[in-house]
Amino acid sequence: MDGSVLGIDLGKNSCSVVGLDATDKVVVRRRMRRDTVITYAAGLPACGVAMEACCGAHHMGRALARQGYAVRLMSPEYVRPYVKAQRNDDRDAEAIAEPATRSTMRFVELKTKEQLDMQTLHRICDRLVGDRTSLMNQIRSLLLERGYIVPQGRAKLAGRLGEMLDGDEPVLGSRIHRLVGDMRLR
Repeated sequence: MDGSVLGIDLGKNSCSVVGLDATDKVVVRRRMRRDTVITYAAGLPACGVAMEACCGAHHMGRALARQGYAVRLMSPEYVRPYVKAQRNDDRDAEAIAEPATRSTMRFVELKTKEQLDMQTLHRICDRLVGDRTSLMNQIRSLLLERGYIVPQGRAKLAGRLGEMLDGDEPVLGSRIHRLVGDMRLR
């Protein structure tokens, strides 16, 4: 497979592998489990490997790069125009291999484990901030339904909830008082 490209369509459990020779002719078309792709590639001569930059691509890319392959990851939006006819995993793998041979294609750099860890940290932080914002908006809307207008902002909401929940006189009904107390931001 000298001067050729392996296109790998990564699936959760199984992957489609298509090999193109130097003339862009399909010479290999196989379907295999994700864990056997690396073993299968180890038995092939060095060539280019192309994958969409998706879940698991960086891990597999690093494993294949350690075996001496030139790994190229592409954004799925750049691969989509190369899919021919009805989509299936084999055609997707072929569509992944084809643009990898183009000199004008943009590629995604393989991420190290440390870079993936940092990306994960940022994603989780963003999700937690989104969850907190959603909770604050829900509390504000529950209070608005009862005629209590609370301006936006975490500090303003926390202050207003302190006044409403910690006061001597119950402002809200007992059920809503307990519910909003449980939802209260700490």
